[in-house]
Amino acid sequence: MEVRALGMSLSESKFSAASKSGFRRSRSLSFEAPPHDLRIVTPDGLCVRAHSSVMSSASTVFEKILDRIPIAEKIVPFHGVPSDAVVAFIRFCYTSKCEDEEMEKYALHLLTLAHAFAIPDLKKRCDKSLASQLTIDNAIDFAHIARLCDASDLYIRSLIFISDQFKSVQSTDGWKFVQRHDPYLELEILQFLEQRESRDKRWRKNRESQRLFAQLSEAMACLEHICTEGCIGVGPCDVGPTVNRGPCEMFDTCRGVQLSIRHFATCKDRVLHHGECFRCKRMWQLLRLHSSVCDRTDHSCRVPLCREFKLRMQMMGRKAGEDARWKVLVRKVRSAKAMSSFVLPHLEGRAKGISISIRKSETKSGLN
Repeated sequence: MEVRALGMSLSESKFSAASKSGFRRSRSLSFEAPPHDLRIVTPDGLCVRAHSSVMSSASTVFEKILDRIPIAEKIVPFHGVPSDAVVAFIRFCYTSKCEDEEMEKYALHLLTLAHAFAIPDLKKRCDKSLASQLTIDNAIDFAHIARLCDASDLYIRSLIFISDQFKSVQSTDGWKFVQRHDPYLELEILQFLEQRESRDKRWRKNRESQRLFAQLSEAMACLEHICTEGCIGVGPCDVGPTVNRGPCEMFDTCRGVQLSIRHFATCKDRVLHHGECFRCKRMWQLLRLHSSVCDRTDHSCRVPLCREFKLRMQMMGRKAGEDARWKVLVRKVRSAKAMSSFVLPHLEGRAKGISISIRKSETKSGLN
């Protein structure tokens, strides 16, 4: 039986740290480590001598185990763990450190020991190390061990990795073993996949709706710009067309609004078929939406039918369901308008800063 002692190395490290910090040591003083009163036996027959006080201070579970052993020199056997992993575990209890090679090789065994003896610092290090070692072949095994050891971080990362590579994981032996012997873990993995898919669908739907509300807000800004200042093709009656007018900043959207205004003004189907034109209906809704969002109360808004729509909504009652849907639409468009007012000045400031820096660099290069 091989015997290793860890107490002398600990006392020597404490002594070297004290000497480096500037303490003076006289020849009469002597530093002696306390005697070993604990033997830890591994499955391979290795016997590691340690101090019960150090192991008890590192783990309350270890302290309770030692309290049940009445003899002076206590023996604690370890089962199912390699000897080097046991040595690394004892070294961590002494120094709160673990070498990278040992963590990379024995992180799974150290996780089980950290969970069994309730050492959270070692458990966190094992979680981080195992998360970086996730592969298609070991993802199921890591998820199973993390579930047994209550390692929530490693468990969530394993499930995310499995959901990302689920088609490849399905062909591994670990997944086949889970299907045969661990239906609860299989159910949790499938539920996680379903929840993540539904969450992604909700995120995509919300993003699409936000994009739609932003487009509506931009279209109303272009409508107000056309009715107030005028653009290339369409403008107010009291503002004459200018030949040298260039396209506005939102010309793609503005051009579509101009075409809709022209169609709305000259459409014959709207008059002959009692408003059955689809494009005219869209323009009518855009004008109504503008009147709902417009904050001007002094009748200075130059968008057509803005005042008329406001008076009509005040005088005429509508269905409760239609009012609720319309209020939600107005609220969403207002929030999108507010967000664009925050984002656009920031982007314009960045663009100005970039253009100024480019001009400065060009002038410097010209001087050189």
